[in-house]
Amino acid sequence: MKNILVTGGAGFIGSNFIRYVIEETSFKGRVINYDKLTYAGNLNSVRDIDEKYGGKRYFFVKADICDSKKVSSTLQNFKIDTIVHFAAESHVDRSILGPEEFIKTNINGTFTLLKCALNFWKGAKGARFHHVSTDEVYGSLGPRGYFYETTPYDPRSPYSSSKASSDHLVRAYHHTYGLPVTISNCSNNYGPYQFPEKLIPLMILNALDGKPLPVYGDGKNVRDWLYVRDHCSAVWAILKKGRIGETYNIGGECEKKNIEIVKTVCSILEKESPSSENPSLKGKKYSDLITFVKDRPGHDRRYAINCDKIKEELGWKQSFDFNSALRKTIKWYLSNESWVKDIKDGSYRKWLSKNYSGR
Repeated sequence: MKNILVTGGAGFIGSNFIRYVIEETSFKGRVINYDKLTYAGNLNSVRDIDEKYGGKRYFFVKADICDSKKVSSTLQNFKIDTIVHFAAESHVDRSILGPEEFIKTNINGTFTLLKCALNFWKGAKGARFHHVSTDEVYGSLGPRGYFYETTPYDPRSPYSSSKASSDHLVRAYHHTYGLPVTISNCSNNYGPYQFPEKLIPLMILNALDGKPLPVYGDGKNVRDWLYVRDHCSAVWAILKKGRIGETYNIGGECEKKNIEIVKTVCSILEKESPSSENPSLKGKKYSDLITFVKDRPGHDRRYAINCDKIKEELGWKQSFDFNSALRKTIKWYLSNESWVKDIKDGSYRKWLSKNYSGR
């Protein structure tokens, strides 16, 4: 690997991956961040990387993955030999309200990348297209059992359906055209730089503002939680040692009920930023803000990943336990007030427009 194209590199997982590759691995080549900068794209999340390595080892391209001309020119200009495809519309609630963008980005965008990669590489040795997907494509589990790489797909939302479609396209391009691909399906990520529409950052920031902490249904929906740094190391292991054409599940092996997550966030916040010292709480405790709301349509009951394959084949394993990583995450949000403020008031959008329009 000499030139890695990271799609969605201004998003949550993509920005963490770029930071991991440049600063925590032996990789000495170039990383090209290709991002459309939708509402969840935030270049503040990689501003430190740009300041240290911009123009040398790190480059940014503002463009849509559905734009075949821009994708092709980027592959050519930077001599891309590796694509790590994170770019996606990823929030289930938004997919229910407006599925069109999910179909466009997740399916059509992935198709465009595959088409352009196939044309550019033309059988070149050493190339790799890694597609990052989700455990949601497998559907919903009962109280027992796990998702395996061989589990039949059974997506339940517009989001998971669009990701399932993109997974099938990636496999088809490998089996039909010989494109060198790998796929990973991961569980729920958490960590720094996550846009506050997802559960953990939403609970953290709402609690600090004294706002309700909305919990769907009875709060007993179960998810497997994966710290984003562990996800990044897993993807890197796949790029380095994964077998072409294979799929690898990446999980935290950490099943938690949603209500348990929210209560744990409240408990850690009480220690790190006591509610008694927060004027927004008006005498309440963080846990007093928990509010049960009507369940969302088609809410899958339980996800749980078996990741024996990546452990046994590639020697990967998680480095962070949930409680310490969650505390680390909460401390990050508490100590990065500027990043949080820019998200809340939309300043990051103005900054992006001023500094990267047309670039």
